[in-house]
Amino acid sequence: MTDTERLLQPTALLDYRHPSLEALIRERGWRALPEFERIGAIYDFVRDAIPFGYNRSDDLPASQVLAEGIGQCNTKGTLLMALLRGSGIPCRLHGFTIDKALQNGAVTGPAYLLAPRSILHSWVEVHYAGRWVNLEGFILDRAYLQRLQQRFAGHEGAFCGFGAATPDLQNPPVVWQGTDTYIQKNGINRDFGVFDSPDEFYARHGTNLGGFKRWLFQHVVRQRMNRNVARIRGETRLPESPAADTMQSL
Repeated sequence: MTDTERLLQPTALLDYRHPSLEALIRERGWRALPEFERIGAIYDFVRDAIPFGYNRSDDLPASQVLAEGIGQCNTKGTLLMALLRGSGIPCRLHGFTIDKALQNGAVTGPAYLLAPRSILHSWVEVHYAGRWVNLEGFILDRAYLQRLQQRFAGHEGAFCGFGAATPDLQNPPVVWQGTDTYIQKNGINRDFGVFDSPDEFYARHGTNLGGFKRWLFQHVVRQRMNRNVARIRGETRLPESPAADTMQSL
C-alpha cells in the first residue's frame, strides 16, 4: 500500500462509509469538484455547518460528530478528515497540546478549573499541490468568530481566549486559499508530531479527561459550556444538527 493509499483509508473514527457521511458527500457533489474547490467546500462545511461547541469526548467517530452538529478542534478535525478521505483527498493528523488559557471565556467557572492545564489539540494536514498544508482555521465557525471580532474590536496585538489564540483577531488566516489556516496555533505548548489517523493519536495519548472528571464533564459541565458558547454567538439555544436533512433522506 502506498502512502497515498494509506492516508485515504477509513478507520473506526474516520468512518466515511457510514450512510450519513456517504449521503452527505454524494448530495454535496464534492467528488466531482476540482481538487482546490473540493478541499475548500469540505473545509467551509466543517467550519460553518458544524458550529464550535463541546462534544462529550474527543474520540468520537466522524458520523457521531455530524449527528451532534457541534464540535471543537479534535472532533471537527475527525469529521474534516473523514469527509476529505471519502472525497479522495489524502490527509493526516498533527497532534499537540494547547494551554487552557485560550479557552478562558468560552469556558468559565468550575468548568475552566476542571480542565487540565494542557489540553489535547490537533489540526488536519492535507496533501495539496505537492506539499502538506496545515488546516486549523475551521475550528471556530464564522458566526462565532465574527461575534468575538465585534466584542473585541478595539483589541490590538495577539489575542488569547474564547477559543482563539492568534496574532491578529481581526484578520486571522482562516479562509481556505490553498495555504495554511490557523486560529489556535499561538496556544500550542507541545508538539506530538504527525499521525495517520485520530485513532492512532488517541490510542497513544488518550483523551483530555478520565474517571470521575470525564463523567462530570459529559453529564454536567459541557452542557453549561455549550450554553455559554451559544450566548457568545448570540443564540438562545444550540443549533440543530446539519445531519437532520441527510438522515431524513436515507
